[in-house]
Amino acid sequence: MTDSVVLLPRALRSELKEPLGPIFTDTERLLESAGSPLVAVGDVVTYHLESVGVTPDVALVDGLTKRDTVEPEIRDAVSDDARHVPVENPAGVLTHDLLSALVGAIAAPEATVLVVDGEEDLAALPAVLAVPEGGSVVYGQPNEGMVLVQVTSAVKEQVADLLSQMDGDTERLFSLVDDGRNS
Repeated sequence: MTDSVVLLPRALRSELKEPLGPIFTDTERLLESAGSPLVAVGDVVTYHLESVGVTPDVALVDGLTKRDTVEPEIRDAVSDDARHVPVENPAGVLTHDLLSALVGAIAAPEATVLVVDGEEDLAALPAVLAVPEGGSVVYGQPNEGMVLVQVTSAVKEQVADLLSQMDGDTERLFSLVDDGRNS
């Protein structure tokens, strides 16, 4: 059994459809604005970054896109040079396993791929809190492109507010991602 920290309530789902930053369809243009460290959430986003020669500092992949298995070309684009860490994270939740692995991967000196058994979609939110200001989180916006979140204190506050509306142990969540809040 996985150690779920928070669960996405149905009422919050519509709010999460709003992108946290600009949407790009051109990977190189996105990278012109991206900071470091760079966290990629999703197989297709990771594929697009790798296809222009950029290995994200942290990538989260689950082998799926829009609930379907990704094409072998996308799956095979994930860097073999990066450290691969398996994590469990069912759909609609954030687990201790994913959160602690994410924080460890951001702090690691080498590129890391978190291979998620379950779903990685919600990981963009805690990634914004865990990434230092000036870094970037990139995630997919279905049927539109890639969202670039440039991590600032204002974006961290916005994401912390969203996460505080989750069901479960939000204090534990904030403690795990160590976002500097006094919760």
